[in-house]
Amino acid sequence: MGEMSQEQLAKRVDVTRQTILSVEKRKFVPSTLLALKIARVFDKKVDDIFYIIDEESQDKTYQFF
Repeated sequence: MGEMSQEQLAKRVDVTRQTILSVEKRKFVPSTLLALKIARVFDKKVDDIFYIIDEESQDKTYQFF
């Protein structure tokens, strides 16, 4: 499956494109349900897509692949 637009992903997980954009820009932390839906679309585990990266210590803080 090639590239997926924000609009296509939003439709597949039943949210707005703005929600997907906010998640990508780290302005919105998705609910557990939304994170699970996004992971399912990409056939990944949630922690493959969403993880934590602490930029100061190189430990993990929230990141959307």
